[in-house]
Amino acid sequence: MQVVQFESLMCTNRHTYDFTKQGYLNLLTHPIKTKYGKELFEARRTLIAEGGFFEPLCEALANMIKENKGTHQGTLSILDTGCGEGSHLAAICDLVRSNNETAVMGVGVDLAKEGVLVASKNYKNNIWCVADLANAPFENQQFDVILNILSPSNYSEFNRLLKDDGFVLKVVPQSGYLIQLREAFYDAPDKQSYSNVDTVEHFNKHFTLMNQTRIQYTMNLSHPFIDALIQMTPLTWGISEEKAIAFLEKDSLEITVDLDILIGRKTTI
Repeated sequence: MQVVQFESLMCTNRHTYDFTKQGYLNLLTHPIKTKYGKELFEARRTLIAEGGFFEPLCEALANMIKENKGTHQGTLSILDTGCGEGSHLAAICDLVRSNNETAVMGVGVDLAKEGVLVASKNYKNNIWCVADLANAPFENQQFDVILNILSPSNYSEFNRLLKDDGFVLKVVPQSGYLIQLREAFYDAPDKQSYSNVDTVEHFNKHFTLMNQTRIQYTMNLSHPFIDALIQMTPLTWGISEEKAIAFLEKDSLEITVDLDILIGRKTTI
């Protein structure tokens, strides 16, 4: 499927797929139920778009896109794989577009219809699609940049979709990411700690690693942002009600954001 305009998408057989009245495209061949509900995505938007929880991360990613796009001519195409409710892609595209230096087409893809609905409602300057990343509905070499932010990957599809001079930006947790939640909710040491070594090694098998940057900062959260954090992260799934209530009773919290940003190019270049 080839992106042709903001009103529709067209496949190689000239079939046109129109946007729904809510403003997104549903490109699944059959409905798929995910474990991510509307409440989770609304909480994510509250924390990210209103609370600025990932603002330093989005600024870093936008700067990396500007620095690595080289002498790119024309519209820069950015695909966010696992876009959720769209806050990351919307912020990054706006930053890259700033000062009218670069024309940007942002495309967000997620399997969860509930997230794409929130994205299409709040961010009108991008294309939002309900689609399966394992069989992405786009032609080969369609995108200059692929974002993969705290989300599962499909590297064979990334390589297929990426232009030869394009690059992937993958964001993975580092050891201190949300450590306050892990220490509050889990007793076992292996649950309290985290290592991304295997994830980074797997990435390196599929792309030429151009750079690996660690970004660390803390956020002071009060309500309703503490509530939103608890609702949005899978770290809280399955915890006892007592632990959740005790956490929510806090007036404010210092939360650590600790992430690695991997920049990779196709190994065929």
